[in-house]
Amino acid sequence: MVAAPTLKQLLDTGEFILAPGVFEMLSARIADDMGFNALYMTGYGISVSHLGLADAGLATYSDMVGRARVIAQGTRTPLIADADTGYGGLLNVRHTVRGYEEAGVQGIQMEDQEMPKKCGHTPGKRVIPLADMLRKIEVAVNSRRSDSTLIIARTDCRASEGLDAAIARGKAFAQAGADVVFIEAPESEDEFRRIGEEIDARLFANLVPGGKSPMLSSEKLKRYGYDIAIYPSALFAAACASMKAVCAQLREHGSLIGAGIPMFDIDEMHRLVGFPEIWAFEKKYAEP
Repeated sequence: MVAAPTLKQLLDTGEFILAPGVFEMLSARIADDMGFNALYMTGYGISVSHLGLADAGLATYSDMVGRARVIAQGTRTPLIADADTGYGGLLNVRHTVRGYEEAGVQGIQMEDQEMPKKCGHTPGKRVIPLADMLRKIEVAVNSRRSDSTLIIARTDCRASEGLDAAIARGKAFAQAGADVVFIEAPESEDEFRRIGEEIDARLFANLVPGGKSPMLSSEKLKRYGYDIAIYPSALFAAACASMKAVCAQLREHGSLIGAGIPMFDIDEMHRLVGFPEIWAFEKKYAEP
């Protein structure tokens, strides 16, 4: 069997990466079956689905790497994963990169926020000094065991220091060896365009419906020089809306008769979770 191309190989061929945000195995398997060229393990989604807590630095390294391992091992699609700030100092960054890499993550995203970090589309974010982040990038790059593992360096300073400062950090991140530069939360299409014009590196865009950035098409992002776009909140936001609709229908009407709410039937669920393989195994090895 020919091995599937890695995330790095896809980027090297010029392929644009479009990755939905996955947050547990149902979302991961659905997205994995849809033919995307990458998946994105969202820190926000893991924090809210696993812990029921806001994405405010409360999910630990152990929480995140454990989920990354399950998702990477249960899917075929290259996985990019949120690693927050690297979960501490330089030694923590080395431990994080090696742990994520061993778990099967192909793209490791780390940011320059102070701890505890916050979701990139919330107010009140603070960033560490540039020199400290450059050391983190150096450690991350030197800690990986494979050059195919991509280090994605994110700055959150747009909100507090402005776009010029964010672009300057992005340039410095690329010079320090980051494989991909991520300027979080540009506030207009023109800002996306400027980032693409001024930073000579692979670029990463985060599209959050209702967030601080405008929603741009993949075609437009490619034209502006971007290489990767993620939709981290799309699946869990849609899942929450559907679950609320089902609960409302049951609460108000006492059944789902005539509800018209899109949902998998039991046969689709069986296929998604692998029951046909189990039945085939049981049939093959059934006792006479």
